[in-house]
Amino acid sequence: MTNNKLFLAAFALILFFSVSTTSFAQLQAPAPSPAAHVSQVVGFTKISIDYSSPAVKGRKVFGDLEKYGVTWRAGANGPTIIEFSTGVSIGGKNLAPGKYSLFITPQESGDWTIHLNSKANAVFAYMKDGKIDEAAVAKDDAVSLQVTPVQAPETFERLAYFISAEDNKVASVSFMWADVMLTFMVDTQVDQKIESFKGAL
Repeated sequence: MTNNKLFLAAFALILFFSVSTTSFAQLQAPAPSPAAHVSQVVGFTKISIDYSSPAVKGRKVFGDLEKYGVTWRAGANGPTIIEFSTGVSIGGKNLAPGKYSLFITPQESGDWTIHLNSKANAVFAYMKDGKIDEAAVAKDDAVSLQVTPVQAPETFERLAYFISAEDNKVASVSFMWADVMLTFMVDTQVDQKIESFKGAL
């Protein structure tokens, strides 16, 4: 083999190892709470939820990892965001289309509170003196719902959200993690929208 060919072979080998080493160094471990997304069209409305999905990992979730009486982000990493492509009604309140952050306040007994935050804030925007200012959270609620927690149909190692179109007018949105399930209804106001379409003709 000529000197030129030896040099080229050596150079190619060095280049291969340097690229491989750089790629390996840039390779990161999978996120402990991977990003997740669920969406469903109900009536004329697309409902979407973006969240991060933490795992139980053998821990006691509610009452320990997530304290009773303390509002939390209902996910991990960034805020859990629910978005409606058109106006909807939740808990008897009309909500404009757009994005809302979703918080949950677990309780040791009785109903839990689901908050849809009007500003799409992170829950940590409400920290005061090292804890969540619950009054400030409530002030920015677009709507808050009292929901009875029920036993999940199975143990969910990872937090998950589900959206069901039901009758294609009113959707059910369910949260499940560990052994807990919470569900609330979203009225996509199909009949009202049809009436408004007719009025516009």
